[in-house]
Amino acid sequence: MAVTISRIRLENFMCHSSLHIELGEHVNFITGQNGSGKSAILTALCIAFGSRAKNTQRAATLKDFIKTGCSYAAVVVDINNQGEDAFKPELYGNLIILERRITDSTSSTVLKDQYGRKVAHRKDDLNEIIEHFNIDVENPCVIMSQDKSREFLHSGNDKDKFKFFFKATLLQQVNELLETIRDQLNNADSIVEDLEKSIKPVMKELDELREKIKNMEHIEEIAQDIDNLKKKLAWSHVYDVDKQIEEQTVKLQKLKERIPACQERIDRNTAIIDELKKELIEKEKNVKSLHDKTREVSRMKKSIEDEIAEVVKQKIELEAEHDRGTRMLQKMTVRLKQLQARLHDFQIQHMQFTQAEASQIEQDMQNIQQEIDYLHSNIKRLREDEKEFSEQLSGIQKSISDVTHEIVENDKRMQQLKSNIEDLQQRQTNKVTAFGGERVLNLLRLIEGSYDQFESPPIGPIGAHLQLVSESWSVAVDCACGKLLDAFIVSCHKDLQILRQCAIKAYYNYLQIIIYDFSRPRLFIPDHKLPTTEHPTVLSVIQSDNHTVLNVLVDQGNAERQVLVRDYEVGKSVAFDPRMRNVKEVFTADGFKMFSRGSVQTILPPNKKGRPSRWCSSLAEKIGELKNEASGIERIKSEKNAQKMKLLADRQNLEQKITSLKRKREPEEHRLANKKLHLEDAKRASAENNSYTAVDTTELEEEIKIEKNDIEQKELLLQKTSVRLTATLREVNDKRAGLKTFMDSVNEETGSFSSANDELDLANRKLEAAQQEKTHYEGLMRTKVLPDIKMAETDYADLQKLRQESFKKASVICSENDLEALGHVAGSTPEQLSAKINRLKQRLDQESRRYSESIDDLRALHDKKERKILKKKHLYEGFRAKLNSCQNALDLRWTKFQRNAGLLKRQLTWLFNEHLGKKGISGFINVDYKNKVLSVELTMPQDASRDTVRDTRGLSGGERSFSTLCFTLALHGMTEAPFRAMDEFDVFMDAVSRKISLDTLIDFAVAQGSQWVFITPHDISMVKPGDRVKKQQMAAPRG
Repeated sequence: MAVTISRIRLENFMCHSSLHIELGEHVNFITGQNGSGKSAILTALCIAFGSRAKNTQRAATLKDFIKTGCSYAAVVVDINNQGEDAFKPELYGNLIILERRITDSTSSTVLKDQYGRKVAHRKDDLNEIIEHFNIDVENPCVIMSQDKSREFLHSGNDKDKFKFFFKATLLQQVNELLETIRDQLNNADSIVEDLEKSIKPVMKELDELREKIKNMEHIEEIAQDIDNLKKKLAWSHVYDVDKQIEEQTVKLQKLKERIPACQERIDRNTAIIDELKKELIEKEKNVKSLHDKTREVSRMKKSIEDEIAEVVKQKIELEAEHDRGTRMLQKMTVRLKQLQARLHDFQIQHMQFTQAEASQIEQDMQNIQQEIDYLHSNIKRLREDEKEFSEQLSGIQKSISDVTHEIVENDKRMQQLKSNIEDLQQRQTNKVTAFGGERVLNLLRLIEGSYDQFESPPIGPIGAHLQLVSESWSVAVDCACGKLLDAFIVSCHKDLQILRQCAIKAYYNYLQIIIYDFSRPRLFIPDHKLPTTEHPTVLSVIQSDNHTVLNVLVDQGNAERQVLVRDYEVGKSVAFDPRMRNVKEVFTADGFKMFSRGSVQTILPPNKKGRPSRWCSSLAEKIGELKNEASGIERIKSEKNAQKMKLLADRQNLEQKITSLKRKREPEEHRLANKKLHLEDAKRASAENNSYTAVDTTELEEEIKIEKNDIEQKELLLQKTSVRLTATLREVNDKRAGLKTFMDSVNEETGSFSSANDELDLANRKLEAAQQEKTHYEGLMRTKVLPDIKMAETDYADLQKLRQESFKKASVICSENDLEALGHVAGSTPEQLSAKINRLKQRLDQESRRYSESIDDLRALHDKKERKILKKKHLYEGFRAKLNSCQNALDLRWTKFQRNAGLLKRQLTWLFNEHLGKKGISGFINVDYKNKVLSVELTMPQDASRDTVRDTRGLSGGERSFSTLCFTLALHGMTEAPFRAMDEFDVFMDAVSRKISLDTLIDFAVAQGSQWVFITPHDISMVKPGDRVKKQQMAAPRG
């Protein structure tokens, strides 16, 4: 055999965690109960050889084939590579290992040699092998799955049979290819036809251009005259610049003659400045010596003035002291007179006190008391109003506080709902994110990348490997297991270190990793160690395909001793009943945790955050509920905000009213206090007037005596100050007389100093005038003479440059010799030549007004279009020739296709009759390619009338199944494939028909020579075992 499949290995594929199937080289039977994963083998073959997920009719995407709770799936197919048809035996050897690996985000294909070494990984390499061995897994005659068997074999519809025949014989593929080519040729023919039509308008434009060119040739003469005048104009500019250069040369010579006159003035002033500077130095020396003498005189004068100032200061201080003493004495005298007058007034007042004055005081006291009573009542009323408004304000403050608290709580709840919705939406994409979020996906990708480094692949997160018996226990199980659901399990310390490094790279901090023996069997817990209650435990409500996960939950989480109850009261009765044994903790359905340790009973409430269940099945419905709740909270929040704004406005109004009342009350209180003080003063005055009958003047007389003694002492001190002041005035006058004498002697010397200063100032003014005159001529030289010369030189250089440029431009247009042939330009200015050119241009424009383009442009356009049309003609003729060749080739292939279709129809009838003849039945297959139907006609041997049965539904079940089998085997005989597989081909057969069908299939398969795989859920004990027949039994599905 050139190519057969020797072994198929599946890992985490569909329902299989790990499956190894060894296949024989000839006939293989795989049996098993429904649900045992038989059909997954054929699906894995299709996926391995490049079939799309949708074409298998078992899943929408490749990641759907990954077993629930796993991060990847792998399909490994071993292909025998021996014989004459072996594929690159020098590269792969006797065995090709095809490995297809699928993850949530990618899939990859790897081709290995017989030693397991990687040879290739590209899709093209796999396609090369498929084409070499002629493997077409989408052909129903190569792999017939359950769905294809139901669609083609067990359908009585003639159109379905035609589809089966058309697809199995590859006629459908060839027909679709030819139809596609025909459509493409038709489209190309339409495009070429449109292109050919597009040339005709351009041909018409070309004829119009030729006519225009003929009519415009006489305009060239005017254009030639304009060109000649342009040449003359170019040289006239050169001659005009030569004339300007001569004028500029004369101007420059006149400007240069101004330089010697300015320079003579500058030199003369320079000599004057030098003489004045020498004279100025001598005068400065004389003034300096006089200045030194004057400075010494000034120093002595200042010393005398300082002494005078000191004496004057003493005089001023003594005068001030004398003035103060005089004023004090006057005040003391006034005080003495006041005391004497007061003593006299007291004596007079005592004698004039009468009963009428006492009555007036009493009347004033009554009036004040009435005002106090009125103010007191008014203040009391204002305080009561203020108290009432304050109580209302306190109530509003409490309402605002309550509403604010509700708004804050609603905000917290909104944040929690948004977080829960994002969590659920993330879990819609991948359920694994419920146990660690986005970090766990990054970690699983890194684990997959480091797969070869682990002794055993890590298991985790634990929660992803669990299923609940009932979703109603999801909250309780989540509270019971807690962070243990996010943990990973490894088999050794080395794997723990590797996984820890992966977690660091994935930024998954504080990952819980548990080391556990993967080979340890499922733990058996005896009944006497289980809780003595009818309520379920955590262990009884969870399921897992991995016994290691369950063992860890028992060893690490005591899942067998955590009891689950429905409500709070039942939980208390179970948790705190001393008769209950082996109960560690009790969890209610809504998340309460209860346990007792000795005499201490503890009840812990559920988590306030209340995240959604991590095993929620209807995520979309739960998201909808949370969004509805969020909408309700938003509506309540808006209402509360409006209520808060109203309360704030009411509070502001009340605060304004209270402030207004305070402003009214405080002045009234001040008035009340003043009135009370007035009343107290009146009462005190009345009491004093009533209590004293005589005036005691002893104190006043003593005070008058003391004041007289003070006045005498003050007069004595004032006399001493007057004596000192007289002496100081005399000293001041003496000092001032001495200063006047000194200044008279100094004035004679300072007269010569003033005349020296005047001479120095005169010399400075002369020097300054000479310098100004020199600066003037230097500035004139710098700002006027030299810049004018420089500007003239610049203009001269510019003219020279302009002359060169004009000469260069004129030489480009024509040489000076050519200009002589045209006639000299003497006597013609550039302006005159320009006017002539403009007149000719106007005439040219008038002549050319009928045409928008010049004749050169028209000729260039004509040549361009002519070349373009010729190029397109040749190109489109080439297109047409190629299209005709392709059409002829397509017609030839279509004729061959129809002839082959007829031959295949006859071959199908021959092979069909050959297989029917084994039971003495004859038949005919009619294939109508036009209507796309295939009908089967049978003649049964037991039918005496020998009538032909045209509808197979008129046959018995066994006869119909046998005829269908013969039809299938006939198609198999017409197709070539290295291996074939059929799934549930005998589901509608009785025992007799099944035995006949199996014998027929085995004989055909053995005779045909290729590898066959038959999958059936029925008993095949009637199949005789042999060297070429291998039977395998799949394990029963797990409950």
